[in-house]
Amino acid sequence: MAFPFNTEYPSIESLRERAQKRMPKFAFEYLDGGCNENINIKRNTSEIRDIQLKPWYLKNYKDSHLKTKLFGIEYDAPFGISPVGLQGLMWPNATEILAKASLKHNIPFILSTVTTSSIERVSELTEGRAWFQLYNPKEDWLRNDIIQRAEDAGCPVLVLLCDVPTFGYRPKEIRNGLAMPPQVNFRNVLQVLNRPHWALQTLKHGAPKFATMEKYMENGMSIKQLGKWMNATFSGRLNAEKIKPIRDLWKGKLVLKGVASEEDTQEAIKLGFDGIIVSNHGGRQLDAGESTIKPLSRIAEKYKDQITVMMDSGIRTGPDIARVMSSGADFSFMGRSFMYGVGALGEEGGDHTIAMLKMQLQQVLEQLCCEKVSDLPNFKIS
Repeated sequence: MAFPFNTEYPSIESLRERAQKRMPKFAFEYLDGGCNENINIKRNTSEIRDIQLKPWYLKNYKDSHLKTKLFGIEYDAPFGISPVGLQGLMWPNATEILAKASLKHNIPFILSTVTTSSIERVSELTEGRAWFQLYNPKEDWLRNDIIQRAEDAGCPVLVLLCDVPTFGYRPKEIRNGLAMPPQVNFRNVLQVLNRPHWALQTLKHGAPKFATMEKYMENGMSIKQLGKWMNATFSGRLNAEKIKPIRDLWKGKLVLKGVASEEDTQEAIKLGFDGIIVSNHGGRQLDAGESTIKPLSRIAEKYKDQITVMMDSGIRTGPDIARVMSSGADFSFMGRSFMYGVGALGEEGGDHTIAMLKMQLQQVLEQLCCEKVSDLPNFKIS
C-alpha cells in the first residue's frame, strides 16, 4: 500500500502529540481546549464514534470515490477546513499553509474574520475559491465594506457566525492571558523560549495580527487597545433584522454556521440561507449543550430537502467523517485536525493531513463496499 503522507505521523493523534511538543503551551491550549469543564469538546467526538456502520460485502460493488458536489462545485472529498481564529498564533503562517493545501487537494477553505491572513491574500492563494466567515460588525458601513471585499476577492460563499453571542468561559485562556484583551506575561515568554522553532518561524513571518481588520485599525495600537477595539467593533448577536440586509447585499451562497436546533434551522430557511453548518464552535462556547451529532441527525431528517446541511465540531478522522455523512450531512468541516497537522509538520502539515484523511475515508468506503459518499446513510446501523 502506498501512503501519500509522512508515515511517521499516520494518525491525527500522532500529529496532536507532536504539535504539543512544538507549540508554546499557551498556543497549544488555545487550539486544544474547550470551555468551562471541557465536557462538550469530549462529548462531540465520543458521540460521533457511537455511530456504527454496516459492511455489505456481497453486493454488486464496483469501486469507491470521494468526489462530492456542494453548491454546484465538485470537490475531491466531502470535507473542508473550518474557520479558525488566530491561526498564526498557534503556528506561524498556518492560514496560508492550509489555504495552499486546500487548493492542491480541491477542498473548501473557510477564512475567519479574526485569523491572521487577509481576504485578499487567501483569495489569491486559493484562486478565488476560499469561503469567508463573517463576525458581524456593529457598524453597517464596516459590515458592508468587508462584504464588498469578499465579493471583490471572488469568494463564492459567505458564512455568518451565530454561536458567539458572548465569548465562551475558557479557564486556560484566561490563565494564559488570551482572553480579550490579550496579555503578554512572563509565563508565556518562557514558553516561547522553550519552543525555538516556533519562535524562529514567528520571526520569519512576523507577529500574528488580524490581517483582514488591519486597514480599519489605528497604527501603533497596544495589545490592550487592540483587545478593546475588537470588543467594541464586533457583535456576535444575530437576528432576522441583522441578517436581512446581508442577504440583500450578498449575491453568492449564504451559510449560517453555529446552528444547533430545529428552530434556528427553520429561521435560516425562512431568511433565505442556502446552507447551514451544524456546529457548537468545537465545544468552545456552551459546555452544557448537546454534542453536534445529535441535532445534525434530527435536522437532516427534517430539513435536508429544504437546505444544505453541513456539520463541524468533534470530527477528527476519516471514519468520523463517514459517521457524520451517514447521519445525513451533505458535507463536513474540521478545524483542529488541520491545525494539529500544521503544528506538527509546519509547511507540510496541510498537505499531509488532507492526504491522510482522504486515505482513511477511502478505506472506510471500500471496506463497506460503498460506491459514493452520498450512499453512506444506507450503511448506518440504526
